[in-house]
Amino acid sequence: MERSTHRILIVDDDERVRRAHVRLIQSLGYETEVAADGIEALAKLRLDIDLVLLDVEMPHIDGFEVARRIRDEPASRHVPIVMITGRTAREDHLRAIEAGVNDFVSKPVDPTELELRMRWHLELKTAHDALKSEESVLARRVESRTTALRLALEEMTEARRATYEAHLDTIRKLTLAAEYKDKDTAGHIERIGMYSAVIARALGLPPQEVELIRYAAPMHDVGKLGIPDAVLLKPGSLSDEEWIVMRSHTAIGAHILRGSPSDLIQMGEKICLTHHEKWDGGGYPNGISGEDIALEGRICAVVDVFDALTMDRPYRPALEHATVYGMIEEDIGSHFDPLVAEAFMDLRDEIEAIQRTHTRRPAAGA
Repeated sequence: MERSTHRILIVDDDERVRRAHVRLIQSLGYETEVAADGIEALAKLRLDIDLVLLDVEMPHIDGFEVARRIRDEPASRHVPIVMITGRTAREDHLRAIEAGVNDFVSKPVDPTELELRMRWHLELKTAHDALKSEESVLARRVESRTTALRLALEEMTEARRATYEAHLDTIRKLTLAAEYKDKDTAGHIERIGMYSAVIARALGLPPQEVELIRYAAPMHDVGKLGIPDAVLLKPGSLSDEEWIVMRSHTAIGAHILRGSPSDLIQMGEKICLTHHEKWDGGGYPNGISGEDIALEGRICAVVDVFDALTMDRPYRPALEHATVYGMIEEDIGSHFDPLVAEAFMDLRDEIEAIQRTHTRRPAAGA
């Protein structure tokens, strides 16, 4: 039995927004399906979706990537995509069009505008569907199978989420192994990831890259697994020879992570190798400078110094936040990328809030 109305897929990671859009779309006489992220959206395209209302900023896969993947699938290539966005920059619209988005609706949503745009695209799709071959017509799901199909798709979605989480968990275990080598850095790796994501978001990186750096930055010191305990855990100052050994953790970490097909681990490799480089070329291991240093490494450089100096260590007490901020300001343009460091300084309240809530013992000035 053929459906008598169109089915709209609403994709947004905010449950309140999803519910509001469901009410609006159903009031216009359409059926609705919902997806909380891009992974679920791509799975539910199999439910004879006639139009996709797509958010931009979502975890795991952002709206641009979801649109690209919809267009890559022959079965969904002609499904209209209407992107709901608060972004008005020309480059964002061009990027969306390149990804395959048909139309835009600005936030907050105007119900009349949304209805008109949806009606236009649904009429075009109806005309296109009328021209499909017999194979395409027979491929439409009968109503009696929808419930069973939805359950199967939900299981598939959960399986894919579980795979993604298992990937992240493997990385967490690797970084925790480095933390166990140096218990005085307890909580440090978790905070570094959160700080880095805050800075990346402020710099305007796409949501998917913010997500990657959130989980890649904690790998920055994984190379300490290869540093002898006599050097790594030494309570006093290191000799020149010991400093050479300690500095090798950057190259060791990059070597451990090298060769992975994972975007996440590839970013971790770049961060391992570059988070001790300096903007003026005075860092290590390769003495590179400026934008030759990976942006992810430049971000990690600032937050790593901040967190290390504001926490107690065996060889010195924690420094006050004000003192550390002064030190960072003095090193803008020499140690630190000015753009990254200035973003960090503008976000001090948010950075300190993360440190307070993710510290197992008091930090200086907290």
